[in-house]
Amino acid sequence: MTQLRRTTIAEELAVRHAQSADLYTQALDVFPSGVTHDSRFMGPFPIYVTRAQGSHKWDVDGNEYVDYFGGHGALILGHCHPQVTAAVTEQVHKGSHYGACHALEIEWGRLVQELVPSTRSGGKVKFVSSGTEATLMALRLARAFTGKDVVVKMRGHFHGWHDYATIGMSEPWDAPSSNGVPLGVRQSMRAVPAGDIAALEAALQPGDVAAVIMLLNGLSTEYLQQVRAVTSKHGVVLIFDEVVTGFRYAPGGAQEYFGVTPDLSTHAKILAGGYPGGSVSGRADIMNMLEHRPDAEWQRFKRVSHPGTFNANPVSAAAGIACLSLVKDPAVQKRATATADKIRAGMNDAFERHGVGGSAGGEVSILSVQFYNPKITGSELIWRFRGAMQLGGVDFSYLGGMVSAVHDDRDVDQTVTAFDQALVRLQEEGVV
Repeated sequence: MTQLRRTTIAEELAVRHAQSADLYTQALDVFPSGVTHDSRFMGPFPIYVTRAQGSHKWDVDGNEYVDYFGGHGALILGHCHPQVTAAVTEQVHKGSHYGACHALEIEWGRLVQELVPSTRSGGKVKFVSSGTEATLMALRLARAFTGKDVVVKMRGHFHGWHDYATIGMSEPWDAPSSNGVPLGVRQSMRAVPAGDIAALEAALQPGDVAAVIMLLNGLSTEYLQQVRAVTSKHGVVLIFDEVVTGFRYAPGGAQEYFGVTPDLSTHAKILAGGYPGGSVSGRADIMNMLEHRPDAEWQRFKRVSHPGTFNANPVSAAAGIACLSLVKDPAVQKRATATADKIRAGMNDAFERHGVGGSAGGEVSILSVQFYNPKITGSELIWRFRGAMQLGGVDFSYLGGMVSAVHDDRDVDQTVTAFDQALVRLQEEGVV
């Protein structure tokens, strides 16, 4: 008797996601490659979502998912948290953009001062519209403050999509991760391996470095303390990019979690409760480079200028206040981390039971999955894995995801079951 062939992951996705496939075909006529963010590009097509609530979301075909995309990491309180939604709804009826100062921006800024270690004790805040804008502003401030041009970053650390951030993102490390970046920009950046304090010391030795910018996840307190010491010794501004880790590792972010304080911090995502918003904050003497002064020389040649149409807009400010007022309670981060630990344990058990080389890791509420010897790599592995998880009613981001404080034990069970089934499918298709 002939045994029926089981449908592949791609074939089953096509059946279950017919309307998403149709919308993607339409999108190809509107957007390059049909998407509006690189991470939403997925083969054979991305899903199209219609609504989300708590830890779940639903697509146009009626499929329900436990969501670990988490608004690109912005939603530690889950989708449509009632207090955030209420604050935004109230503000929208009052106005979305005044083109003027408002009291909400002060309240929002004071919460940043209260929570972020680098901004306590007289530190200042500047709001922008995104994480990319925040890191760009931080680099400009450091260069203006020190009078030096070069910035050192860690290889593979993502700091947004502006020109400077494209350097050192992938091998070869001296080539930008995007076309269209001027040679002069490339020459103003140096990338060193994270965790190698000797390499960092060597990069600072010429004396032309304005700042070191870095992520904190995956590093150790000891190394971060060494970075703090060596940058202080060389008079270099230390910038912690906490766009992802801010308010997630602890109420004060990863710098509170590791106990090391930078000169400047950049934030976005959780900062604005799922709405557009970012910030640069830290030492007052550096932040005061943004000050207006009754000095023509200062205003024209020394001051750091910074407009920005949607800086601290009242809707984002209302969302940010509501969100930060909740996440300043460390129980929020602890709940998310405890749930992530359960998921990691379940996934690692599945790896062992199926004899698949791999591990589930990540820090606090950030999940990461690693396959040791996959038969395919890169985007193809990510798409196949994510598609297999979607068939189990779970949507991951790349090979991992963000756990919120509202994911519960039912979500854990569904996620581990989906992962178990995904490993079976990936084995059947010769992926792992």
